[in-house]
Amino acid sequence: MASKVRLYVDHALGQGQSVPLSREQAHYLFGVMRLAEGAVLSLINGRDGAWDADVVKAGKKGGILECSAQTGPLQMPPDVWLLFAPIRKERTAFIVEKAVEMGVSRVCPVQTDFTQSANRVRQDKLQTHAIEAAEQCGGTFVPPVDDLAKLDRLLAAWPEDRQLMFCDEVLIGDRVGLPLVEGPWAILIGPEGGFSPAERDRLRGLPFAHPVSLGPRILRADTAAVAALTVWQQALGDWT
Repeated sequence: MASKVRLYVDHALGQGQSVPLSREQAHYLFGVMRLAEGAVLSLINGRDGAWDADVVKAGKKGGILECSAQTGPLQMPPDVWLLFAPIRKERTAFIVEKAVEMGVSRVCPVQTDFTQSANRVRQDKLQTHAIEAAEQCGGTFVPPVDDLAKLDRLLAAWPEDRQLMFCDEVLIGDRVGLPLVEGPWAILIGPEGGFSPAERDRLRGLPFAHPVSLGPRILRADTAAVAALTVWQQALGDWT
């Protein structure tokens, strides 16, 4: 039976490997989850798969775990990035969490012309949300969350082999779908105010960018992220 407690650690995992715990991790395991010495939990580090580990030392300020058996290999998600314009704090966190659950290899907050919440983005907080989502959904890989980047600069340095699906609210009601091109991809979600005319013109002029419609209704930015990932996963991802 799979362990009920999963923990991300920034430490190598392997047979017999000892894993020291930080004060915060010890508080979570022994204070919140009420684990004691001899208990078994599941560890991930984003590199070595999933491992069962025994609690060999439990304390208020720290502890030690020992890896006993690998329970699953590292499972990489599809090579798709999610680019999105930050919105309100709790809804931005929702986007990051759902992106991890649905399977992305990289999360990229971007500042667009109409982005409203750029000054409130904290990369470290969003990375923590990504880690927590991987712990909860059974994933063994934690995608990196980038610092906020300006969209125009990101597009200027875009990898030639990566296709870009950009969700254009102007196409609402049109049946504009996703071209089935294999290889690396990215998905771009605009801000609550949509893309500016200049951004839309630039995106439409890029050979790797493909405008798509997400249906006949206007979606909130966080809903659009989930919908777009669903469309991509069903067409080209690991749901097929």
